[in-house]
Amino acid sequence: MSSAPDNAVAEPPVQGVARVAVTRHAGRSTQHQADRVIDEQPVALVYNGVSHVVMMATPLDLEDFAIGFSLSEGLLMSLDEVRDVEVQAGPLGVSVQLQVSPRAFDRFKDRRRQLAGRTGCGLCGIDSLEAFHDSLPAPTTPVQVRTPWSTEAMGRAMRALPPLQALQAQTGGCHAAAWATQAGGIALVREDVGRHNALDKLIGALARRGELTPDGLALVSSRASHEMVSKCVRAGIGTMAAISAPTALAIQLAERSGLSLFGFCRGDSAVEYA
Repeated sequence: MSSAPDNAVAEPPVQGVARVAVTRHAGRSTQHQADRVIDEQPVALVYNGVSHVVMMATPLDLEDFAIGFSLSEGLLMSLDEVRDVEVQAGPLGVSVQLQVSPRAFDRFKDRRRQLAGRTGCGLCGIDSLEAFHDSLPAPTTPVQVRTPWSTEAMGRAMRALPPLQALQAQTGGCHAAAWATQAGGIALVREDVGRHNALDKLIGALARRGELTPDGLALVSSRASHEMVSKCVRAGIGTMAAISAPTALAIQLAERSGLSLFGFCRGDSAVEYA
């Protein structure tokens, strides 16, 4: 048995969300409806007119994404190296045009590689084991002066996160990265179809606000891969907490870089890995 399409009043478009027609099946009945899904588009990052990378991302907070990606990949050493950022939407996708300092552009040219990223892929384009190891952050001296985080504060922050995930609530299809306070609150949230992208957006937003500090805690609604840890290390974040598990390489990288790494942060419990 099939019902007629809903005659609901059309909703205004929401950035980062697409409307699609679906057929819902429940037992022997079907229902034709409109549904919401997370938007995903190719986003090109262009430095001083030279395209560097195309990532699949949710077209929201793209200035934050471009800045965060540049910092977390080591293309920028600080926000001071950015002269201008402009988002340009076109029929084939979105390009983010960054104007950077001559020093940053020289660094970019030294490290440039052309790659077409899968959803949040950070290793596409690395073509050898040597290049992979060269891409890892160099070992650093652990940060000695850092406010320790309690599992109770992490738990409060994790519980506070879901109500702030607007895109996830509408689509059920995206990740979040959040900046937590010592009291267990959430100061900032960014969302994206890719977990790496969500973290880059958070890093970029914090950098633009001047709030990127080693004492902060980055929460991620995903596992903790080596790439996620690498991004936090390059951005100068001191502690990372994931709702799921870390990988072995992520733990090794956190240990040698002085990053405090927690996994399985659920309720008031967490596992400290580094």
